[in-house]
Amino acid sequence: MSSPLKIVTLLGSLRQGSYNAAIARALPTVAGEDVVVEALPSIRDIPVYDADLQAEGFPPAVIALADAIRAADGVVIVTPEYNYSVPGALKNAIDWLSRVPEQPFAGKPVAIQTASMGILGGARCQYHLRQVLVFLDCHVLNKPEVMIGAVQDKVNAAGELADTGTLKRLDEQLLAFTKFIRRLG
Repeated sequence: MSSPLKIVTLLGSLRQGSYNAAIARALPTVAGEDVVVEALPSIRDIPVYDADLQAEGFPPAVIALADAIRAADGVVIVTPEYNYSVPGALKNAIDWLSRVPEQPFAGKPVAIQTASMGILGGARCQYHLRQVLVFLDCHVLNKPEVMIGAVQDKVNAAGELADTGTLKRLDEQLLAFTKFIRRLG
């Protein structure tokens, strides 16, 4: 048996009751025995990108995020869609990470999961995010895609993902992602 894979989740939402956070929290429960899924530090404390700030040194929150991504075998980005695109806080975090020496996303396997209250489940965000990730030289898993529409109906009052069909879809993607990581490895 191969050594366990370490997959980290990058959450694109800052909201305390985030549906996307519920999805990210569900990933360890559907991961196989040969996979460890851990949450990355929050992107909340990353300042708005500014080259003048960069000239003073990278913020500790950016360095911590970069180090954690480098140490992982793969990254799952779980994010809502804002105004047909990527949330500003997530894009900002990616902008900072793209400037760190030994850019942590280069060559890194990445899977994307989006969820929204609308019927498209964040599809437009995924397409924009994929464009950004091309520049970072990631290896993005193409299929199966996870776009969870009407997510508010799939999370229970305790803030947990409770929809069995969605959990099955997450399991299918994680299984494909682990195979993808090992193939690239």
